[in-house]
Amino acid sequence: MPKKRLVLTFPQTVVEEPITYRLIKDYDLVVNILRARISREEEGRLIMEISGEKEALDKGLNYLKKIGVAIQPLAKDVRWLEDRCTHCTVCVPLCPTEAIVVDRERMEISLDKDRCIVCGACIPACPYKAVEILF
Repeated sequence: MPKKRLVLTFPQTVVEEPITYRLIKDYDLVVNILRARISREEEGRLIMEISGEKEALDKGLNYLKKIGVAIQPLAKDVRWLEDRCTHCTVCVPLCPTEAIVVDRERMEISLDKDRCIVCGACIPACPYKAVEILF
């Protein structure tokens, strides 16, 4: 069953629409909301993991596009700034999904954006501000 981590940005006009309900009920998709910022006064942003049969997933994403929701992969919203990173490893034990790991031989860290759930635990921990979440 395909799974995608997405950032949905939707206009103020659809903020009150039952978007996740429709994805679940009408398209038989599994929706896991990782982070959300929704207000009646501005556009909404929702980070979610969504999975289901390929055909249902395609139909659900088409529904979102049809109502004006912008869709992008989550990986585009997580940035690791290698030039700032000193590989101090402060962030490594804080990452609940092991998206940030250390290569013990080289003592270098790396970020696997596909494992990241955008929890933000690494952000305040990094003294060099080497990780950014664009949300």
